[in-house]
Amino acid sequence: MIAIIDYGVGNLFSLKSSLREIGAEAVVTADEKVIAGCDRIILPGVGAFEDAARKLRESGMADVVKKEAAGGKPIMGICLGMQLMFDKGYEYGEHEGLGLIHGNVRPISDVIPEGYKIPHIGWNLLKFRKESPLFKYIEEGDYVYFVHSYYAADCDDAVLSVTEYGAELTAAAANGSVYGCQFHPEKSGKVGMKILKAFVEL
Repeated sequence: MIAIIDYGVGNLFSLKSSLREIGAEAVVTADEKVIAGCDRIILPGVGAFEDAARKLRESGMADVVKKEAAGGKPIMGICLGMQLMFDKGYEYGEHEGLGLIHGNVRPISDVIPEGYKIPHIGWNLLKFRKESPLFKYIEEGDYVYFVHSYYAADCDDAVLSVTEYGAELTAAAANGSVYGCQFHPEKSGKVGMKILKAFVEL
């Protein structure tokens, strides 16, 4: 069973539907006992870093995620959920993340050329930086779907793959059993389904 953490932010039910399509059981929950009883955790997220981080803390889910990560349970953060895994986010100020992957979340406007649209929305290919079980069913150069204005920086040791949008941007990262995808697997067609399948097999 996979716990999709409900803390008031994220496309929870489209993600649950995608998991159902690959034959994976999932529950949308904010119950610590239910989460503890699940084999894997997904932390989704859309919106602003500060608001999401606050909701995660206020719901008690920040401590739950840290506890489960410390126990080695496979966890995947998606989009803003991935960004929350990092130490800090610099979106309209400086805000604390979960610190499960070392690095910071910074504006893509810092690194992409002038004239590129923000947010970065659309299909972009993956360039692998490290071997990962998350990618065992896909190929380098496969396309996935992004929607973001910020990216994970200062995290070279954790980067699994990058994408090109005027500059190389972190597409996926990991630290031990904690994984993050800046793109949306649940919106990335067959490639995304293969990535979710690989995650549920970890």
